[in-house]
Amino acid sequence: MEQHVTPAPEDIPGADQGVVDEQLSSKLGIEITRWDADRLVGTMPVKGNRQPYGLLHGGASAVLAETLGSVAAAMHAAPERLAVGLELSCTHHRAVQEGLVTGVCTPIHRGRSTATYEIVITDEQDRRVCTARLTCFLKEVPKS
Repeated sequence: MEQHVTPAPEDIPGADQGVVDEQLSSKLGIEITRWDADRLVGTMPVKGNRQPYGLLHGGASAVLAETLGSVAAAMHAAPERLAVGLELSCTHHRAVQEGLVTGVCTPIHRGRSTATYEIVITDEQDRRVCTARLTCFLKEVPKS
């Protein structure tokens, strides 16, 4: 059974509690539906995330991909390290005009200093919309 949870700063290891009201993922309506280190899943509505032609904005797909990949990397890195995005690439395969898109994030590499994830975004008909790859740098938590 999948759990529907909006990513909250207190749920993400190492997240800055001072920026709770500034989370881009909340503004785009992203919800994480499965919290698992080997398979993180999230959804995002097309409505409210369109470009001028009425299609899902490619940048919104990139935000969904980076959100899922960053959370997965943070789960891997915690508690000794923090995950910060290093490189994101997205290939947009098809347009979406309505409904929800779903991103599935799976690890490609989980090391000590970097972690790389593939994020596949599909539409409600399970057609691939975007394929993304995110690499995060895993930096040591600053000593207090």
